Amino acid sequence: MDYSKLIGEKDEKAISRRKFVGGMAAAAGITLVPRYVLGGKGYQAPSDKLNIACIGPGGMGGNNTNKCAQTENIVALCDVDDEKAAKMFAKYPNAKKYKDFRKMLEQQKDIEAVIVAPPDHSHAVAALAAMQLGKHVYCQKPLTRTVGEARRLTEAARKYKVATQMGNQGHSNEGLRLVCEWIWDGAIGPVREVHMWTNRPVWPQGMFKRPSETPPVPASLDWDMWIGPSAMRPYSPAYHPFNWRAWQDFGAGALGDMGCHVMDAAFSALKLGYPSSVEALTSDIVVEMWKKQENKESYPSASVVHYNFPARGDMPPVRLHWYDGGMKPERPEELEAGRELPESGTIFVGDKGKIITPTYTESVRIIPETKMQEYKRPAKTLPRVKGGQEGHEQNWIAACKGGEPACSNFDYSGPFTETVVMGNLAIRFPGKQLVWDGVNMKVTNFEAANEFVFPKYREGWALTT
Repeated sequence: MDYSKLIGEKDEKAISRRKFVGGMAAAAGITLVPRYVLGGKGYQAPSDKLNIACIGPGGMGGNNTNKCAQTENIVALCDVDDEKAAKMFAKYPNAKKYKDFRKMLEQQKDIEAVIVAPPDHSHAVAALAAMQLGKHVYCQKPLTRTVGEARRLTEAARKYKVATQMGNQGHSNEGLRLVCEWIWDGAIGPVREVHMWTNRPVWPQGMFKRPSETPPVPASLDWDMWIGPSAMRPYSPAYHPFNWRAWQDFGAGALGDMGCHVMDAAFSALKLGYPSSVEALTSDIVVEMWKKQENKESYPSASVVHYNFPARGDMPPVRLHWYDGGMKPERPEELEAGRELPESGTIFVGDKGKIITPTYTESVRIIPETKMQEYKRPAKTLPRVKGGQEGHEQNWIAACKGGEPACSNFDYSGPFTETVVMGNLAIRFPGKQLVWDGVNMKVTNFEAANEFVFPKYREGWALTT
């Protein structure tokens, strides 16, 4: 596996411009951070403030916008639902308001950087449109809904030479770096298996049919723009404002919602590239209706996904196991009585031991605790991001101002997203192992699956780099 594909070394010009750290840290997608973020002694941040726009401030984009506003100018807000975005509109009265991001990008020339945070199905078209105009992009996770879209955004970021960041804020955390340093130090020996789980979904999933009711579209909502590149269908509160993640035309299910957080440490520490095969088992495989409707409307209420990766350098082949919908791996025998598995987390299984880490925390522990106490921790060699996940947006802003690439820039997060959403491709065909040619983005043993590698856009929408 050529690890340079994870960090953009394919383009020699990109190498000299980005100045990536070498060796293992680069393979993990962790890059040096400028003094602007690290707070180096005697360094003064650039006085000029970025003019930032947000697409989707009524949702997670509002949190990203507020963090950017601590140091930068918020000049435009674009949301298809005036009511959902009302608080943000009121908070930034000087920002121009839009419902159509295409009009915003075309008309407002002072925009320098864009936060992309609408539902998943519009991530790719909005992010690409901004990059094509030379705007820096911070895009919420998952970067895209499908494998093909993620590849397009990775290529576009290289082509248009803009600063990018995916909103998997845990990639800025201390915990991820500790996992990398400990595994590379041989703390648990070669890792051959990883178990990852989440408490998602926390919304309804497992529906075979679309809602039959067709209530009127709320006056505050531009339904045509909300649908975006997906096929048109009647409005329903089953989709907007929250439950869209459950529907395959709009979201990426439990895996898309949390995979870019939970799987991040494994992807970095184990220097993963493309999986060689993926297989999913879902709660719906035993439902007789499944046989009558091969590709249902929503994601399953629960699933287990198995990823296989080939050997990488001196690292052996490894299997990753994903669990959602209340499913969890078997309790490790090394876990002491009274200690429970967290709601969301990861277990690394090495030849010499196990590491467990909950999602969103700095807690990285070898189990049992007696082995943790015996372990002599290695020196901290990877660059840290000031503020951890709370500094994720500022890490991107520093890159926008000419600093080193953001830690989860698209050269890292694009290939990572491809791997995450490959699991959703397998979920469409439960029980079928899909053999994957990652370089060519093709399932080699089951042609029917290739129809979903890249989505079909409705007329008037395209993703051309």
